[in-house]
Amino acid sequence: MKLICIGRNYIKHIEELNSERPSNPVIFMKPDSAILAKNQPFFIPDFSQNIHYEVEVLVKINRLGKHIDKKFAHKYYDEIGLGIDFTARDLQNQLKDKGLPWEKCKAFDGSAVIGNWMPKSKIKDINNMSFSLLKNDKLVQNGNTKMMLWKIDEIIEYVSKYFTLKIGDIIFTGTPEGVGKVFDNDKLKGLIENTEMFSITVK
Repeated sequence: MKLICIGRNYIKHIEELNSERPSNPVIFMKPDSAILAKNQPFFIPDFSQNIHYEVEVLVKINRLGKHIDKKFAHKYYDEIGLGIDFTARDLQNQLKDKGLPWEKCKAFDGSAVIGNWMPKSKIKDINNMSFSLLKNDKLVQNGNTKMMLWKIDEIIEYVSKYFTLKIGDIIFTGTPEGVGKVFDNDKLKGLIENTEMFSITVK
């Protein structure tokens, strides 16, 4: 089981980090050890002074696939979820400045929150689906999949050119604008439309 993550998939998020708009999806990976255990708090690691939350729509792959055509991609998932890609932003900036890989700032233990799953059939339009993140009951991120540079089926087509997708693999599809720092005792709650998908505490 692998976690495949897409970076820079929302224009306003690219702008808020002063990043360059990519011509193709930016892909990075997280190991399964990055998954935050259910019902556990997120502990801020001691190697960073600036951990950011990034709420993302998740897709769980339900069959083996390679070189998947976009028109068939919808057959490869039947559940949608929501999660957080925690990022050590200070460390990421250092790595980016040196042209080095991102794993240390993106793939550390506990950096991947995976919330509940819902049947895709419950979503009226996957490509026009709202989602949000509340921090201490205050709205901090408010996104919609219609704002993605690459939609879910396009991501599956692109990713499957390089990696065989296996049952249980999870794709993090990118974060909208509004990312920010977490602090001790913050409470983070994620919603797809009006359904709560996860709730965690920061320690």
